[in-house]
Amino acid sequence: MSEGRDAAPARPRRVHELLDAAVAARPQAAAVTDPAGTWTWAELSGAVRGCAGWLAERGVGTGSRVVVVAATDRRVVALLYACSVLDACFVPLAPDSGERYRRQVVADCGPDLVLTDADALPPHALLTAAEAPAPPPATPPPPTPAAGPEADQDGPALLIYTSGSTGSPKGVVCPHPQVLSACSAIAERLRYQADDVVLCRLPLSFDYGLYQVLLCALAACRLVLAGPGGDLGLLATARRTGVTVVPLVPSLADLLLRLARRDTGPTRIRLFTNTGEALAPAARAALRERFAGARVQLMFGITECKRVAIMEPDGDLARPHAVGRPLTGTTVDILGPGGEPLPTGETGEITVTGPHVMAGYWRAPELTRRTFRPDGPGGRVRLHTGDFGRLDADGYLYFAGRRDDVFKSNGVRTSVAEIESAARDVPGVTEAAFLPPGAGGPAVLYAVTDLTPEAVLRAVRRLLGPDKAPARCLVAPALPHGPNGKIDRAALRTRQESR
Repeated sequence: MSEGRDAAPARPRRVHELLDAAVAARPQAAAVTDPAGTWTWAELSGAVRGCAGWLAERGVGTGSRVVVVAATDRRVVALLYACSVLDACFVPLAPDSGERYRRQVVADCGPDLVLTDADALPPHALLTAAEAPAPPPATPPPPTPAAGPEADQDGPALLIYTSGSTGSPKGVVCPHPQVLSACSAIAERLRYQADDVVLCRLPLSFDYGLYQVLLCALAACRLVLAGPGGDLGLLATARRTGVTVVPLVPSLADLLLRLARRDTGPTRIRLFTNTGEALAPAARAALRERFAGARVQLMFGITECKRVAIMEPDGDLARPHAVGRPLTGTTVDILGPGGEPLPTGETGEITVTGPHVMAGYWRAPELTRRTFRPDGPGGRVRLHTGDFGRLDADGYLYFAGRRDDVFKSNGVRTSVAEIESAARDVPGVTEAAFLPPGAGGPAVLYAVTDLTPEAVLRAVRRLLGPDKAPARCLVAPALPHGPNGKIDRAALRTRQESR
């Protein structure tokens, strides 16, 4: 290296080092805003020191697990980084997750500290003090418990609990290297810039929301946290703070579009991203029409590897049913029932290998072995997602549904995802959910639309053919959603059973 030339910055090895890099790059720039105010990157760093000292006083240290009800609050961001500083594990829960669910998570993860509401978080006075206490020095982290066969030996940065298809919470073990690899690969595709302002209305318990914290640190751009209490003013907040990027689920897209019909003023929004629950084509078109110049970028992922594939911005215009190409440095293979690789265009189980595949499920070794399987010599682990899909000749992935969601209709194999996708393609349908036949009742398609049920079914039959199309449709003014903004199919099934 020639004299006088700065060395390249060290690659982050721990989650909090993303923050350190952002502080070094833009100390006085706005970092995070919530309804109570804004911290610069330097102020956020001071808040993290204050949080780390506060946690250490309560016995948190290497290997500790800290459950935090992740309200829309800057202090939650500081707690995330503080846990990393202390080599502790951050375990976020949704504020409206329910008492039973919280008890299950606490019993499963055995936390050292539980912060169950905003009043239990560190006081703002501590975090805005001029001299925040420094945490004690960290000690080397222990091995990851119940991890996959070749898991990294760092302790987990995060435990992200997901109900999956069983309804019982399972904790995905997310070590620092995997989290950082996922962030880097996602950032390469999304291209957040230092002058971006990212509006996060998603709960921080949802990994889609939580990773906005890390992606903003990676770009050293501003994160605006917007809680549900401010929904009527969400568009005004976006305009006031100069928001340029909005991560969306369908229910949030619908809210923004309803607000935009009343508030027609311009915004700086340049990009909408989407994962978790697919946006209907009509919603994508409406977003592009209402927010002039904004593009839509579709993604597909699961908590066990954070993200599987990402489309180019507006790539859905050319490939309306694709969910993207695999992340750089990762591999997606489609396997048949015997584990054999399937040719291009054939539908089978989506499997993923790469540095972003997480370490397994917390205290669930058998489930971990079934899902995170050794993939030959070299220490690679193949994630068996339980999702079905296919790859086209250009490497784009098409999602066909969960293993449990594939069934036969009139002797023809179809899936929940295929039927819902077709229903969302019907002009005038803004949201759709399909309940397959089962013990809870007959198959039924729910649609949010002004069309009649008969009109929806006719359109779906044209798209799928008569064998795959459902025989019954119910039109609803809205569909129930869970804390993450995803459609609550259990609530729909209960609604159907009560009819």
